[in-house]
Amino acid sequence: MPGPRRATVIVTRPAGQSSTLLARLASAGFDTLEFPLIDIAPVADDAPLRAALDQLYLPPDAPERYALVVFVSPNAIDHAFSRLAAPWPADLPVAVVGPGSVTALARQGVHAPAQRVITPSAEKADPRFDSEALYAAIEAEFGATGLEGRRVLIVRGDGGREWLAERLVAAGARVEKAAAYRRVLPEPSMQKWERVHALLTGEPPMQDVPHAWLLTSSEGVRNLNELAYEHLTADEIARLKRAPLVCPHPRIAEAARGAGFDRMTVSGAGDDRIVHALETLFPSGMSGAEASAQTHQSHQTAQTHRRPEADAAAGPASESAPAQQSAPQPAHQPAPSRMTDPNDSKKDSPQPNVTPPLPPNTPFTPFEQQKRRSGAGLVLLWVVVVILAVAAGAGAFVLNRKFDRAGTQLSQRLAQADQQNAELRAKADQAASATTALNTQLIQLQGKLADAEAHSQALQQQYQDLASNRDDWTVAEVEQILSSASQQLQLTGNVQLALFALQSADTRLAATNGPQVVAIRKAIAQDMDKLKSAPTTDLTGLAIKLDTAIGQIDQLPLAGEAPLARARAQAAAPADSASIAAATGEPRWKVLWRQITSGIGQQLSSLVSVRRIDNADAMLTSPDQGYFVRENVKLRLLSARLSLLSRSEPTLKSDLSAADAALARYFDPSSKKVEAVRELVKQVDQASLAVSVPNLNDSLAAVHQFKRGG
Repeated sequence: MPGPRRATVIVTRPAGQSSTLLARLASAGFDTLEFPLIDIAPVADDAPLRAALDQLYLPPDAPERYALVVFVSPNAIDHAFSRLAAPWPADLPVAVVGPGSVTALARQGVHAPAQRVITPSAEKADPRFDSEALYAAIEAEFGATGLEGRRVLIVRGDGGREWLAERLVAAGARVEKAAAYRRVLPEPSMQKWERVHALLTGEPPMQDVPHAWLLTSSEGVRNLNELAYEHLTADEIARLKRAPLVCPHPRIAEAARGAGFDRMTVSGAGDDRIVHALETLFPSGMSGAEASAQTHQSHQTAQTHRRPEADAAAGPASESAPAQQSAPQPAHQPAPSRMTDPNDSKKDSPQPNVTPPLPPNTPFTPFEQQKRRSGAGLVLLWVVVVILAVAAGAGAFVLNRKFDRAGTQLSQRLAQADQQNAELRAKADQAASATTALNTQLIQLQGKLADAEAHSQALQQQYQDLASNRDDWTVAEVEQILSSASQQLQLTGNVQLALFALQSADTRLAATNGPQVVAIRKAIAQDMDKLKSAPTTDLTGLAIKLDTAIGQIDQLPLAGEAPLARARAQAAAPADSASIAAATGEPRWKVLWRQITSGIGQQLSSLVSVRRIDNADAMLTSPDQGYFVRENVKLRLLSARLSLLSRSEPTLKSDLSAADAALARYFDPSSKKVEAVRELVKQVDQASLAVSVPNLNDSLAAVHQFKRGG
């Protein structure tokens, strides 16, 4: 017959990922309850993950190949490797956080020394398996600047902590993230909730059975807190917050502390450390009552050191603390603190039991012995009665709890049904409103259809009226063409477009056989002759010249930026002094002296360059101001281009004059580029003389006279 179990451990890992841990706990004497608080599901769209994994097989010398791939968890490894198109590249390093991920990689055939597997060292006295320790291992492997400018892929779940990615980016790496799975909040079955209720309330068959929760992620802490407020009563939630928790990492313990839990034990990563922490929390050889007493004593100690707000939340439980503290405690049990550590058990040594000396036995007679036996029987009878009463009370309490729970669930279901009914009523009201709106729109559409039919009849009547006199219709169309051509001719001066419009109007009138349109065709012919003989201006060519000038402004040197030729001393070659002295009759030394002085003067004068600048402010223009000078000249030329295309002669002349003045004032007049730009501006100015554009008044007057019946 197996001995009593130490305690019940509630394992909250995702379903199917705790088989090894459950076997270890069972062999260590623990009962287990799988109570998943997180479900792992594939991502809705795995196209980004597959695209990232396809780039693993780039050639080793490719600049865009990943220098490192980081897997944040065993789930990321399993989901990513299920989508690989080929075996893992042997020369591509991989980094993982803890031993569980190393085991998952080994299952996929990736392990040292065949591949470079980077992981935090487990040989330290207090090893940590988190993002900080993993970055330290990566930095030790690649160096402080080994990943600078290189691509790093992080395979993780949706969301997650961003510390590692931000730190790699700060180190100069180009980090890319790909989601391999997503976390889903599961809904435990009612049987599991019944067992949790029994553990929290001490109902049969869980009376005097201590328990502990194993929380392996901060998200699991949040999910447990959320599910507790949905399925547990206020008293059960208070007991849950005082239940012992085992967390593999201090960050998870901090999350539990923030959620209001009192007793956290940081075990460290790995199944071995978790089992060791539970064995320290619940020593072997302790009966269920002793374990309950230890848990009760831990509750008292936690209440003693609890924050004021936790005491206020505990309610009546905190008032019974003095009475509970007066009960005798086992001498070999250490008092737990709010945050325990598995290593603390090595510091506390059990105290030996001290038995006080017994008093001497007093003599007694057979009568006294019979009296004592009758008293013992009476006491035994009362004990049986009390046990039966307690059992009856416990059974009544259990039934009452079940009835209360059933009533609570029924109330919740009724509330859900009421909510669904309210939603259905709201949807019905919305459907009725939508039906009313559709009816209103139908009525409006019917009215619009009637209006459209009326308009159609009116248009048909108008068409019949117009069709009765084809010549009038043709003349009206010609009038519209001539009016549009006249407006375009006056606005843009486009003679070719106006000539095309006149030819189109003459073609339409030629299809009419009536003699009354002859006068209109004569007027149109006269206007066509005027347009053909009218001088034209090449606006497109002038606009191209302005564009060329605008494009060269940035290369023009300013007056103070013109480069100076490097000065070199120059002098004429000296002549024959003897022949000069013989010809002039002067002493030779005078001739030599004159040649020397004139040569020195020529060399000195060749070293000096004199430039004349009439505008002093041009020399004071700084480089920053030179940028604005060039931009102002370009704006002037752009404005002149717009004025040219819109045939605004005064504005065109003004802008060209201002641009030429700026070129002469601020730019180097000796530069060939400046002269070329000024020549372009001058050509545009001379070619843009106002040309009188002919009008189409004769054709329009003939059309109007025809319409008046002349």
